Amino acid sequence: MRNCLLLLSLFITPGLFAQQRLQNNRLLLEWKQTNQGYQLQHITAGGRQLSQPSGEYLVIYSADKPDTVPDMRLADSHPGGFPLKDYIYLTKNWERNLGPVAMNTAGKAIRFFPSQATSSNGSLEFRADNAECNITSAWKLDNKNENDILVSITLTAKQAGYYSIASPTLATVAKNKPDFAMVPGYFQSNTIEPDLVLAYAYGQGIPNKPVVFRERAASTLSPLVSSNGITMAVIPDPGTGRDPWENDRNTHSQWKLGLSVMNRAGQYTPVAYHPVLGQEDSYMRAGEQRTFSFRYTVQAADWYTVYKHAINDVYRFPDFLKLKNTRTSLTGRIMAMLHYLGNDSTSMWRTFTYKGLEIGAQQYLGGVVGSSGDAMKNSDYGAMWMLANITKDTTLLRHRLPAALNFKLVQQQEEPGFFQGAAVGQYYLWKRQRFTEEWGHYVEPIALTYYTMLDIGNILLFEPHNTALQQRLRLGADKLLEWQHSDGHWEVAYDEATRPTFTDIPDLRPTFYGLLVAYRILKDPKYLAAARKGADWQIKNGVDKGAYLGVCGDTRFVADFATAQTVQAMLDLYDLTKDKRYQNAAVSAAKVYTASIYTHPIPSTEQKTVKGTQRQDWEITQTGLSFEHGGSLGSANPHGPIMLASHAGMFVRMFGLTHDSLFINMARAAVLGRDAFVDQPTQVASYYWDVMNKGAGPYPHHAWWQVGLLTDYLVSEITLRSNKQISFPQGFVTPKVGPHTSYGFAPGTVLGAAANLYMPDGMLTAGNPYVDYLCARSTDQRTVYVMLLNNDDDTQQSVINISPNQLKNTKHVELLGADGKPEKQALTGNSWKVTIPAYGLKIIKIRS
Repeated sequence: MRNCLLLLSLFITPGLFAQQRLQNNRLLLEWKQTNQGYQLQHITAGGRQLSQPSGEYLVIYSADKPDTVPDMRLADSHPGGFPLKDYIYLTKNWERNLGPVAMNTAGKAIRFFPSQATSSNGSLEFRADNAECNITSAWKLDNKNENDILVSITLTAKQAGYYSIASPTLATVAKNKPDFAMVPGYFQSNTIEPDLVLAYAYGQGIPNKPVVFRERAASTLSPLVSSNGITMAVIPDPGTGRDPWENDRNTHSQWKLGLSVMNRAGQYTPVAYHPVLGQEDSYMRAGEQRTFSFRYTVQAADWYTVYKHAINDVYRFPDFLKLKNTRTSLTGRIMAMLHYLGNDSTSMWRTFTYKGLEIGAQQYLGGVVGSSGDAMKNSDYGAMWMLANITKDTTLLRHRLPAALNFKLVQQQEEPGFFQGAAVGQYYLWKRQRFTEEWGHYVEPIALTYYTMLDIGNILLFEPHNTALQQRLRLGADKLLEWQHSDGHWEVAYDEATRPTFTDIPDLRPTFYGLLVAYRILKDPKYLAAARKGADWQIKNGVDKGAYLGVCGDTRFVADFATAQTVQAMLDLYDLTKDKRYQNAAVSAAKVYTASIYTHPIPSTEQKTVKGTQRQDWEITQTGLSFEHGGSLGSANPHGPIMLASHAGMFVRMFGLTHDSLFINMARAAVLGRDAFVDQPTQVASYYWDVMNKGAGPYPHHAWWQVGLLTDYLVSEITLRSNKQISFPQGFVTPKVGPHTSYGFAPGTVLGAAANLYMPDGMLTAGNPYVDYLCARSTDQRTVYVMLLNNDDDTQQSVINISPNQLKNTKHVELLGADGKPEKQALTGNSWKVTIPAYGLKIIKIRS
């Protein structure tokens, strides 16, 4: 009788669930009423059917606030456990990571299928009722994005307590073995990793537990799973996650949104949670309501396509560039930092006598084991020699480079022994008169690559006949050969007793790059062969699995900018060998590295207050900035991202290779319009986002990295916008912080003419901060080229003033377009007004 009444009501009750489907040109979803409730029976995307549709809902409930006691046994799957007693920055964070909420064991899991369904105007509404709460959900297809399903779930509490709403399980993966899974900023892999430390702490595989990740280190709010040619993602509505700076305070660590690739039952499927159990807005009195809105994306496409959809279409990343204003050009910053770095006081330059040599470096006030405020460090030797040579600055040439070179010589162990040829430490402690590493007494093969091969290699590009440095380079290269295992890999490090240490983690870093440097300088084919063997090992064991290791000792090498260095290392190896495997590996690694860039929240013009100063939201946004290291243990958790965007030039080059707009948008978003973080007198940017504007702070050597990355970005943009008619030879990547490279050691080509970068201080000024410039002088010294970049999305005009003291003959001046063809505008005198289209390029050619 009941079934007859129900059948009758289907015909006489408007809106009752008669049409059990949502369908458009791309998607088909069909529900069927069962004894358990309405279950998804069919999901088809792009003609492909998902094998295990579900539609099961989940609400987590706890009458009391969940406890925070971590289950440290979860790290037992890692060889030797996970020793963190010496890592003060990590210990508490790791314990929090193993708490019941993060490990998805807290509270009562209420699983159900809705008992009622109605349809109206192309949308479906489902209802469910249980002892703790009522649930109403609305489902409809997105008219604009046909692979998207818009869902809104409203929970009404019946009992007081803590509640968390999960996105329903749309479908699960066949045999519970995904082809790929990702929580951007935490991990990305095609391999399930049962070792929770490798998966959860290092991002070297897919966790096999339903870990709930926080949004503070999630670069893009889109957990996704790929299987059988279909990628599913859950994308919470913009504004669901935390705003890192609400009104006038840092709210980066608020936890409003949880992300996972496995549901509570242990099945692989993308899941989002809001609110998070025990966190803000999760406590509800009887009768209170909470709503969670999100979308599913289901596409017959790879992970990267769906990931970009979340970034570009949902979180509207490309629109960010339209908001940007700037007060100082990037070129203006470089020239200001020239003055900063030439000043002993502001740059904290120190010199001491060590082993009979005057060694020079900048004071370092950050954390170094054994330091008592006496640590010194140099950072970017390529940028040092580059800036000195293209500006011809006498302070740098006479007083910085010689002492910095001596520092480099004594930093390398020359005496026979196991460590001969290696760098004995990044830092010099002048009170103890010894070198040391950042976080302990050990030597890494990649540190040999960094502080011996890269630094000496970059100097040799400028001083090619320095035979003493050539010998030192060979000494380091031979040590790398000696330390390389037969399959191509290296140990992470050796302790002072020459035993391998950190053996619980593989060296998934571009250590091989040091041998590439040796081959390019010394031309010995054995170095190239060994570099290729090392690269092949990293591709097979790291790149192909989406697994990487970092270089920062204070975070025990969790993944960081070494991933971006892998990109440039593979590109450089491709340039030498023309083996497409290396170019393909570079593209793969670059796609992964985009997940080290924040793409949320959506920037706006909302007024905020930062330390008493009024700022618009876009000025201080995390969007477009990169991690130092993300994941569950990285510095992005307490500090947010960093200003040091070494990847910017590499992303420009990657855009030139792939024509993928995400790369160019991320490059520009990182470096343009960041004045709120730049100390105006020195033009040095802060390091961590959370300090806002503190200039160099305890890291004065970072100014060299900033000079290097900004120059690399500008040169790369000029090459791109001129369609490679203007280009300059690239040096080697900088140690540690990323892939930016040096220039200025050899002539490049400017519209068919051989020319050197040439930037003497005070030669010219550009009156518009949106207009950047670099200059070059022909090798016959008769022509100067001023390359003007409009770094804005609107047409810009700028007045260019040439100093008559620097360039005395400006009678023959031409304005050229990006294609090198002369323009009609005549330029006379020493001051010219030039109009440049959005993100365009113009060249002023001055002949003597």
